[in-house]
Amino acid sequence: MFEDSRVHEMAGAWSTFEREVLPHADRLFRMTMWIERNRADAEDAVQETMCRHCDRFIDMSRERTAAAGQGTFHPGQRSRRSHCGTAPFVPPVPQDLTDELVLGCLRQLPPLFQEVILLCDVEDLSYKEAAEALAIPIGTVMSRLHRGRAQLRAQLVAADAVFAGLSNGEEPASSPGRVEAS
Repeated sequence: MFEDSRVHEMAGAWSTFEREVLPHADRLFRMTMWIERNRADAEDAVQETMCRHCDRFIDMSRERTAAAGQGTFHPGQRSRRSHCGTAPFVPPVPQDLTDELVLGCLRQLPPLFQEVILLCDVEDLSYKEAAEALAIPIGTVMSRLHRGRAQLRAQLVAADAVFAGLSNGEEPASSPGRVEAS
């Protein structure tokens, strides 16, 4: 009986992994190719990342099953914290971005931010792992990641506005991060 539940648990974790992670494999590979500039190294990195994520899905499934058995897991239960404060408006990142646009905006960030974004968001390293790889404190990783994501988001929104204006027949504006000759 115990073995049947483990097989069912693994099948559920795998189907969740297939549904939520595998659709992103092509984009992950393209980004990794941009970083590695070598197909074999990129393939290895993507495979390691996918294996690591699959293991995490299985672990999360086990934790949810164990918590549900103890009566502590309540899906849909709201946080008891009240959310009374107001948050500043952050414009949403456009949904119809191309890989070229994202990579172009990422390249325009200062290298300090590029490194942290690539390690944490693409390579899926933890803050601690990224801090060790870059030989900087964890707090610095978190700060650079926050500021880098904010800059990247702003560039993507601005770039999308430029391209939206071009598609509407407006005069081309300068691209984010580029200076026009006077």
